[in-house]
Amino acid sequence: MKALPRLSIEPGRVILAGTWTLAAMLPQLAELQAQLAERSRQADAWDLSAVSRLDSAAAVLLWRAWGGAWPEQLQVSEVHKAVLGRVAALPGDIPAPAAPPPRLPEIVGNLVLKAMANLRGMVALFGQLLLDLGYLLRHPAEVPWKECAANVYKAGAQALPVTALVGFLIGVTLSYLSALQLKTLGADLFIVNILGISIIRELGPVLVAVLVAGRSGSAMTAQIGVMRVTEEIDALSTMGVSRSIRVIFPKIFGLTAAMPLLVLWTSAVALFGGMLAALLQLDLSLVYFVENLPRAVPVANLHIGLGKGLVFGFLIALVACHFGLRVKPNTESLSACTTSAVVTAITTVILADAIFAILTRHIGVPQL
Repeated sequence: MKALPRLSIEPGRVILAGTWTLAAMLPQLAELQAQLAERSRQADAWDLSAVSRLDSAAAVLLWRAWGGAWPEQLQVSEVHKAVLGRVAALPGDIPAPAAPPPRLPEIVGNLVLKAMANLRGMVALFGQLLLDLGYLLRHPAEVPWKECAANVYKAGAQALPVTALVGFLIGVTLSYLSALQLKTLGADLFIVNILGISIIRELGPVLVAVLVAGRSGSAMTAQIGVMRVTEEIDALSTMGVSRSIRVIFPKIFGLTAAMPLLVLWTSAVALFGGMLAALLQLDLSLVYFVENLPRAVPVANLHIGLGKGLVFGFLIALVACHFGLRVKPNTESLSACTTSAVVTAITTVILADAIFAILTRHIGVPQL
C-alpha cells in the first residue's frame, strides 16, 4: 500500500514524505494546500528527500506554494528535482493564440452563405404563406380579420403623420432645387414634369418604403422576437394554433394593403409641398400646376407607383417576419435581428426598385 503524502514541521524546516501524486493527494488536498500556504510565508528549509514519488501535479502545488521561486535551502533527489525543474520552466501566463487575419475569400464566402440561408428562409416563409392563403380561402370563417385590421391601422393610419411631414419637406426641397436650375434655363414650366414624374413614380414609393422599413418593419421583427424570447410562439404551437395564420399572415397582409395607400398619401403631400415652393420661387400658380399635372404625368406613372408600394410592403413585411422568427431567446439576438431586418428590408426595396425601373423604362415616360 502506498504511503499517503505527509507534511511535518520541525524548527527551521519543512519535511515532506510519502507519495506526492495527484491520486494520493486528493483525499486531503484542501488540508495540504492550507498547510503549504501557511509554511510558504516563512523562510524555512524544505526537505523532500523522504518523498517516494512526485508527479507534475504535486510539483505545481509546491511551486505555487514557494511563490514561483526556488527556496533558499532544498533537499531533493535529482529525479524529483528534474520534475520541479520542468514545472519551473513553464511560462507564467500562456498567451492566447493569435487569431488569423480575416481573408477576403472567407469574408465573402460567409456573407454569401448567410445571404443564401436568409433567402432560403424567406422562400420557405413565402411558401407557407401561400399554403395558409389556400387554407383560408377554403375556410373563410378562420380568417383573422381583427388581427389584419389592427395591423393595417398600426402600419398605415399611425404612419400618416410622419410620412406626410417627410413627404412635404422632400417636395419643398426638390421643388426649390429644381427651380434654381430651371430659372437659369428659362424653363420654369417644366417643374411640373420634374416634380410629377420624380415624386409619383420614384420618390414617393421609395421614401415611404424606407420610412416603413424603419418604423413598421423593425416593430414587427421586435414583436415576433419578443414572442420568441417569452416562448409565446411555442405556446401557440402547443395549443394547436397556427403561428403563421395568427401572427405572420396578418402582419404581411396589413402592411401590403396599407403601403399603396401610404404611397398615394405621401405623393400627394409631397406634390403639395412642391406646388407651394414653386409658387414662392417661380410665381407658378397652384391652378396652373394642378391643371397641367395630368398632361405632364401620364396615369401609368401612378399605376407604377402604387404597384411599387404593393410589392415594397410585401417585401418589407416578409423580411421583418423572417428575421423575427430567427430571434434566439436572448436580448442580444433580438437587437441584432432587428437591425438586420431593417438593413435587409431597405436593401431589398432598392433592388426591387431597380428591377421596376428596368422593366417599366418604356412605360409612362412622355416621348419628345
